[in-house]
Amino acid sequence: MKGILGKKLGMTQVFTAEGNVIPVTVIEAGPCVVLQKKDLENDGYIAVQLGFSDKKERNAIKPEIGHAKKANTAPKRYVREIRGIDSTSVEVGQELKADVFTEGEFVDVTGTSKGKGFQGVIKRWGQSRGPMSHGSRYHRRPGSMGSIQANRVPKGKHLAGHMGHTTITVQRLEVIKVDVERNVLLVKGAVPGPRNSYVKIKETVKK
Repeated sequence: MKGILGKKLGMTQVFTAEGNVIPVTVIEAGPCVVLQKKDLENDGYIAVQLGFSDKKERNAIKPEIGHAKKANTAPKRYVREIRGIDSTSVEVGQELKADVFTEGEFVDVTGTSKGKGFQGVIKRWGQSRGPMSHGSRYHRRPGSMGSIQANRVPKGKHLAGHMGHTTITVQRLEVIKVDVERNVLLVKGAVPGPRNSYVKIKETVKK
Protein backbone atom coordinates (compact mmCIF):
# COMPACT_ATOMS: atom_id res chain seq x y z
CA MET A 1 0.00 0.00 0.00
CA LYS A 2 1.18 3.52 -0.80
CA GLY A 3 -0.39 6.94 -0.71
CA ILE A 4 0.02 10.70 -0.56
CA LEU A 5 -1.90 13.85 0.34
CA GLY A 6 -2.69 16.66 -2.05
CA LYS A 7 -4.90 19.53 -3.16
CA LYS A 8 -7.49 19.47 -5.93
CA LEU A 9 -6.66 22.25 -8.39
CA GLY A 10 -9.47 21.71 -10.90
CA MET A 11 -10.31 19.75 -14.03
CA THR A 12 -9.06 19.74 -17.62
CA GLN A 13 -8.74 17.29 -20.49
CA VAL A 14 -5.92 15.49 -22.28
CA PHE A 15 -5.74 13.82 -25.67
CA THR A 16 -4.49 10.31 -26.31
CA ALA A 17 -2.33 9.29 -29.26
CA GLU A 18 -5.50 8.05 -30.98
CA GLY A 19 -7.15 11.46 -30.60
CA ASN A 20 -9.56 10.52 -27.80
CA VAL A 21 -10.38 13.06 -25.09
CA ILE A 22 -9.96 12.04 -21.44
CA PRO A 23 -11.38 14.27 -18.66
CA VAL A 24 -8.87 14.50 -15.81
CA THR A 25 -8.63 16.08 -12.38
CA VAL A 26 -5.44 18.00 -11.61
CA ILE A 27 -4.14 17.24 -8.11
CA GLU A 28 -1.13 18.90 -6.46
CA ALA A 29 0.31 15.77 -4.82
CA GLY A 30 2.86 16.68 -2.18
CA PRO A 31 5.45 17.28 -1.12
CA CYS A 32 4.26 15.50 2.04
CA VAL A 33 6.32 14.97 5.18
CA VAL A 34 6.21 11.77 7.24
CA LEU A 35 5.21 13.00 10.71
CA GLN A 36 4.83 9.67 12.50
CA LYS A 37 5.06 5.92 12.01
CA LYS A 38 2.65 3.55 13.76
CA ASP A 39 3.23 -0.16 14.32
CA LEU A 40 1.52 -3.16 15.84
CA GLU A 41 3.51 -3.16 19.08
CA ASN A 42 2.77 0.41 20.18
CA ASP A 43 -0.43 1.33 18.34
CA GLY A 44 -2.08 -1.94 17.35
CA TYR A 45 -2.06 -1.22 13.63
CA ILE A 46 0.33 -0.27 10.83
CA ALA A 47 0.07 3.22 9.36
CA VAL A 48 2.07 6.27 8.35
CA GLN A 49 0.97 9.78 9.29
CA LEU A 50 1.57 12.38 6.56
CA GLY A 51 1.37 16.17 6.66
CA PHE A 52 0.72 18.49 3.71
CA SER A 53 0.80 22.30 3.26
CA ASP A 54 2.78 24.34 5.80
CA LYS A 55 1.01 26.41 8.43
CA LYS A 56 2.42 29.41 10.27
CA GLU A 57 3.40 28.69 13.86
CA ARG A 58 1.30 31.62 15.13
CA ASN A 59 -1.76 29.83 13.69
CA ALA A 60 -0.88 26.46 15.25
CA ILE A 61 -1.32 25.20 18.78
CA LYS A 62 1.62 24.00 20.89
CA PRO A 63 0.93 20.25 20.44
CA GLU A 64 0.96 20.70 16.66
CA ILE A 65 4.23 22.62 16.78
CA GLY A 66 5.91 20.03 19.01
CA HIS A 67 4.63 17.13 16.91
CA ALA A 68 6.01 18.74 13.73
CA LYS A 69 9.39 19.51 15.31
CA LYS A 70 9.97 15.80 15.88
CA ALA A 71 10.03 15.50 12.09
CA ASN A 72 12.08 18.73 11.67
CA THR A 73 9.30 20.45 9.73
CA ALA A 74 6.67 23.17 10.09
CA PRO A 75 3.12 22.52 11.33
CA LYS A 76 0.83 21.22 8.60
CA ARG A 77 -2.67 22.22 7.55
CA TYR A 78 -3.72 18.76 6.39
CA VAL A 79 -2.66 15.71 8.42
CA ARG A 80 -3.94 12.22 7.67
CA GLU A 81 -2.96 8.60 8.25
CA ILE A 82 -2.63 6.03 5.48
CA ARG A 83 -2.92 2.48 6.71
CA GLY A 84 -1.03 -0.43 5.26
CA ILE A 85 2.14 1.43 4.30
CA ASP A 86 5.26 -0.50 5.28
CA SER A 87 6.76 1.68 8.02
CA THR A 88 10.23 0.28 7.36
CA SER A 89 10.23 1.81 3.87
CA VAL A 90 9.96 5.42 5.13
CA GLU A 91 11.55 7.51 7.86
CA VAL A 92 10.15 10.30 10.03
CA GLY A 93 10.89 13.62 8.32
CA GLN A 94 11.13 12.07 4.84
CA GLU A 95 9.45 13.88 1.97
CA LEU A 96 7.09 12.07 -0.38
CA LYS A 97 6.34 13.50 -3.80
CA ALA A 98 4.10 12.71 -6.74
CA ASP A 99 6.52 10.09 -8.08
CA VAL A 100 5.22 7.55 -5.54
CA PHE A 101 2.69 6.75 -8.29
CA THR A 102 3.32 5.93 -11.92
CA GLU A 103 1.22 6.34 -15.04
CA GLY A 104 -1.34 3.58 -15.50
CA GLU A 105 -1.81 2.83 -11.80
CA PHE A 106 -5.25 2.96 -10.17
CA VAL A 107 -5.93 4.97 -7.02
CA ASP A 108 -8.72 5.71 -4.54
CA VAL A 109 -9.27 9.43 -3.85
CA THR A 110 -10.95 10.61 -0.63
CA GLY A 111 -12.23 14.15 -0.20
CA THR A 112 -15.02 16.26 1.31
CA SER A 113 -17.94 16.94 -1.01
CA LYS A 114 -19.30 20.42 -1.64
CA GLY A 115 -21.64 21.68 1.08
CA LYS A 116 -25.10 22.75 -0.11
CA GLY A 117 -26.55 23.95 3.18
CA PHE A 118 -30.05 23.13 4.44
CA GLN A 119 -32.13 21.70 1.59
CA GLY A 120 -35.64 20.35 1.20
CA VAL A 121 -36.69 16.83 0.30
CA ILE A 122 -37.00 17.57 -3.44
CA LYS A 123 -33.41 18.74 -3.89
CA ARG A 124 -31.91 16.48 -1.22
CA TRP A 125 -33.67 13.19 -2.00
CA GLY A 126 -35.22 13.73 -5.44
CA GLN A 127 -38.81 13.47 -4.25
CA SER A 128 -41.72 14.67 -6.41
CA ARG A 129 -43.63 17.87 -5.76
CA GLY A 130 -47.37 18.10 -5.22
CA PRO A 131 -49.96 19.69 -7.53
CA MET A 132 -49.26 23.34 -8.27
CA SER A 133 -52.89 24.50 -8.41
CA HIS A 134 -53.75 27.28 -5.96
CA GLY A 135 -56.16 25.29 -3.85
CA SER A 136 -53.90 22.33 -3.14
CA ARG A 137 -51.77 24.06 -0.47
CA TYR A 138 -49.23 21.28 -1.02
CA HIS A 139 -46.28 22.03 -3.29
CA ARG A 140 -42.84 21.14 -1.94
CA ARG A 141 -43.62 19.74 1.51
CA PRO A 142 -42.25 16.37 2.72
CA GLY A 143 -45.73 14.91 3.34
CA SER A 144 -47.71 13.74 6.35
CA MET A 145 -45.79 12.08 9.19
CA GLY A 146 -48.10 12.45 12.18
CA SER A 147 -49.72 9.02 12.00
CA ILE A 148 -46.58 6.95 11.48
CA GLN A 149 -46.11 4.39 14.26
CA ALA A 150 -47.76 6.32 17.06
CA ASN A 151 -46.32 9.75 16.20
CA ARG A 152 -42.75 8.46 15.96
CA VAL A 153 -40.70 9.29 12.89
CA PRO A 154 -38.80 6.12 11.84
CA LYS A 155 -35.03 6.32 11.73
CA GLY A 156 -33.67 6.95 8.24
CA LYS A 157 -36.77 8.66 6.86
CA HIS A 158 -35.95 11.08 4.05
CA LEU A 159 -36.49 14.59 5.39
CA ALA A 160 -35.10 18.05 4.83
CA GLY A 161 -31.69 18.75 6.35
CA HIS A 162 -28.00 19.43 5.84
CA MET A 163 -26.89 18.36 2.35
CA GLY A 164 -23.32 17.73 1.23
CA HIS A 165 -20.05 18.33 3.12
CA THR A 166 -19.47 14.62 3.72
CA THR A 167 -16.42 12.40 3.27
CA ILE A 168 -16.60 10.56 -0.05
CA THR A 169 -14.16 8.09 -1.63
CA VAL A 170 -14.10 7.53 -5.38
CA GLN A 171 -12.46 4.20 -6.15
CA ARG A 172 -10.29 2.92 -8.97
CA LEU A 173 -9.35 6.09 -10.85
CA GLU A 174 -6.54 5.75 -13.36
CA VAL A 175 -3.42 7.92 -13.11
CA ILE A 176 -3.05 9.40 -16.60
CA LYS A 177 0.11 11.49 -16.06
CA VAL A 178 2.68 12.20 -13.34
CA ASP A 179 4.50 15.56 -13.45
CA VAL A 180 7.38 15.23 -10.98
CA GLU A 181 8.72 18.78 -11.52
CA ARG A 182 5.40 20.39 -10.59
CA ASN A 183 4.32 17.62 -8.17
CA VAL A 184 1.08 17.17 -10.10
CA LEU A 185 -1.04 14.09 -10.77
CA LEU A 186 -3.60 13.90 -13.57
CA VAL A 187 -6.31 11.44 -12.53
CA LYS A 188 -8.99 10.24 -14.92
CA GLY A 189 -12.49 11.36 -13.91
CA ALA A 190 -13.85 13.59 -11.16
CA VAL A 191 -12.95 13.59 -7.47
CA PRO A 192 -15.09 15.00 -4.62
CA GLY A 193 -14.76 18.54 -3.33
CA PRO A 194 -14.38 22.08 -4.67
CA ARG A 195 -11.21 23.62 -6.07
CA ASN A 196 -8.32 24.00 -3.60
CA SER A 197 -9.78 21.36 -1.27
CA TYR A 198 -7.54 18.73 0.30
CA VAL A 199 -7.72 15.10 -0.80
CA LYS A 200 -6.08 11.80 0.14
CA ILE A 201 -4.79 9.56 -2.65
CA LYS A 202 -3.88 5.95 -1.99
CA GLU A 203 -3.42 2.74 -3.92
CA THR A 204 -6.78 1.25 -4.83
CA VAL A 205 -8.22 -1.64 -2.86
CA LYS A 206 -9.95 -2.95 -6.00
CA LYS A 207 -7.11 -4.75 -7.73
